[in-house]
Amino acid sequence: MRASPGEKLFYVFNYVLLSVVGISCLLPMIHLLALSFSDQPAVLSGHVSLWPVGWNIESYKLLFKGTRILPAFRNSLVITIIGTLLSIAFTVLAAYPLSKRYFVGRKLYTLLLIFTMLFSAGLIPNYLLVKTLGMVNTYWSLWLPGLISVYNTLVLKTFFENIPAELDEAARMDGAGEWLLIARIYMPLALPALATLILFYAVGYWNMFQNVLIYMNSPDKQNLTVIVQQMIMNSMLQVDQFLRPEESIQITPESIKSSGIIVMILPMLLVYPFVQKHFVKGVMIGSVKG
Repeated sequence: MRASPGEKLFYVFNYVLLSVVGISCLLPMIHLLALSFSDQPAVLSGHVSLWPVGWNIESYKLLFKGTRILPAFRNSLVITIIGTLLSIAFTVLAAYPLSKRYFVGRKLYTLLLIFTMLFSAGLIPNYLLVKTLGMVNTYWSLWLPGLISVYNTLVLKTFFENIPAELDEAARMDGAGEWLLIARIYMPLALPALATLILFYAVGYWNMFQNVLIYMNSPDKQNLTVIVQQMIMNSMLQVDQFLRPEESIQITPESIKSSGIIVMILPMLLVYPFVQKHFVKGVMIGSVKG
């Protein structure tokens, strides 16, 4: 069906608008990338815009050599990988029974889950609970309090409800139990939705900031987000915390801060293309019933 002139104009307007918005979102990151690779005089004089002036990788060398960026990067990987696996596993275990009509009390449990989206205990009660359970300064304080997302659970629940009941019945006639149904029927069919939820959880754990500040007392257990934030807030003139004095004269504070931000956002940018094809499909199929 051919589009009318009005529809064509609407499409052109949308493409132009979305292109402008997309480019405007990329400009700050491009500027930071240019700063991280520019020479010291160009950065100090403010001549760097969207393209590196000169070519200098000393900021990255000093970033990995003189700061806690590598241990923090390892901590972020541990928090993200284990946290995402735990969250996706328990999200599946929560969504599967709620999608079954024969599950006694499923409406009540669904309402209780939705209630937690509207009301929460607050920061101080949450901290007292985590402290009482002995999880302060452990990664369990980051994983357990937000183990599942109610929104993600409801999306996956709706996805499971859209799977034909005939598949379920046929598998049960062949002797499959609940665990086999989840592993052999529901999980493979829900791959688009699971890929989307994995991305949601991974980004959340990777960018986790407030909980790390509250619960992680040891600097050795802090993640990349907290370390980079400390570098940004620090004037970098206090080089004894991050760089040795003899190395600090080779680099500007702005370039090393930019390098830290680039290192922090790069992993998610590399992961996203692999799940992007499932992103829209997973959310739409899991959000619309019928």
